[in-house]
Amino acid sequence: MENFDAIATEQRNERTVGIDEMSTVEMLKVINEEDMIVPQAVSRCLDDIAVVVEETADRLRHGGHLYYVGAGTSGRLGILDASECPPTFGVEPDLVVGLIAGGDTAIRNAVEGAEDDREQGAADLKRCGLSDKDIVVGIAASGRTPYVIGALEYAGSIGAYTAAVTMTPGAAIAEIARQPIVCPVGGEVITGSTRMKAGTATKLILNMISTGTMIKLGKVYGNLMVDVRATNEKLKARAVRIVKTVTGCSDEKAAAALVEADGNAETAILMIIGGISGEEATKRLEEADGILSAAIHEYRK
Repeated sequence: MENFDAIATEQRNERTVGIDEMSTVEMLKVINEEDMIVPQAVSRCLDDIAVVVEETADRLRHGGHLYYVGAGTSGRLGILDASECPPTFGVEPDLVVGLIAGGDTAIRNAVEGAEDDREQGAADLKRCGLSDKDIVVGIAASGRTPYVIGALEYAGSIGAYTAAVTMTPGAAIAEIARQPIVCPVGGEVITGSTRMKAGTATKLILNMISTGTMIKLGKVYGNLMVDVRATNEKLKARAVRIVKTVTGCSDEKAAAALVEADGNAETAILMIIGGISGEEATKRLEEADGILSAAIHEYRK
């Protein structure tokens, strides 16, 4: 029997022992104070997160994919981060993929025992066609989930890059992964409820990995999401604002350029700045590896 008393996320938080007898405001104050610990803990991991961002950007730039692998809360957070990448950054749905022990059913319902299936972690990555170009980020607050361990071991065996996100120092997945991100946040407000501080830390870290990667891939110009695809009214209005902000043109000119650019804000911006057609703008963006700033610099040069 594994000694769960030694796992950091299973430790009892002495600051919240009497939380069940506190007033509602006192209870919420304690939860809030514990939550404040999380960003401080994440700040101590920035060097390790930076390594993962650099590696992920490089691999995606050369045809690779990013896979998040987890169970329970960790798996759901990986799926959440992956599912936000296409609408936010205009990337293909299979560029960033979230895998959870127990499959899609486990997104909304607990699938008992799924996280203990070490072989299934590897099988799910094989089913996705994992290659040595890809990067796999194993997520487990406790750092000992067999499903995640199996996935990381398989990924490493075929030459894929491996990283781990855990809140437990000395965790098994931190030993297996090439780049561990260990972020101790202390005992949870409710003992063992890792959807709380550990979950918050996980979300912050995954946000950094995906956002930092997309910035490096040229999906952002300044601090604007220029690779947005205007597929609904909200996004169309956002695209118009972005084109106007970068070029200083009128609403009408921005809207017209977006129509010719098939809703692609980057293409519309380059069309207006360069006074060129949508076809020419698309060509120049491709020559600049899709990085708008590089295409603009080349034009101005």
